[in-house]
Parts: sequence; structure tokens; C-alpha cells
Amino acid sequence: MNLFRKRKPSSPAAAYDAEKLTPVLMCSICTGEQTAGFQDKATGKFLGVVRIASEKDLADFRRQYGITGEIKKIY
Repeated sequence: MNLFRKRKPSSPAAAYDAEKLTPVLMCSICTGEQTAGFQDKATGKFLGVVRIASEKDLADFRRQYGITGEIKKIY
């Protein structure tokens, strides 16, 4: 049983609306675990997409959603 499966949206452009969502990394202060996802600009609610275990995971997340530039970290 795999608890941490990577979700792959059918269409990255449809799943990520830059007008409504901001790409962020949710970071745990205690363990250092990171989850990449999106934060709703209107409500501030976080939607986790993938757990980041290595730089490759972060690069895959960026490529999958077409994200360039700095990704904000939230704790």
C-alpha cells in the first residue's frame, strides 16, 4: 500500500489557474517535510499536490505545472 502517491492531473493548465492559485511549499518546522501545492488567493486554503522528498520531485512539480521563479514557503 502506497500512502504517498503522486497525483497527475489530466491537464496541468486546467488544474492550475494562476489568477486564483499561488504555488507554495508547505514546510514542517519539526520534521522538515515539504509538500508542494497551491494556496487559494481568496481564502488562503492550501491544496497539497505532491510530497517533496528530493530536488527531482520539486523539478517535476515545476515542469508539470509550468511554474517558473521562486516558490513561496509557508509553515
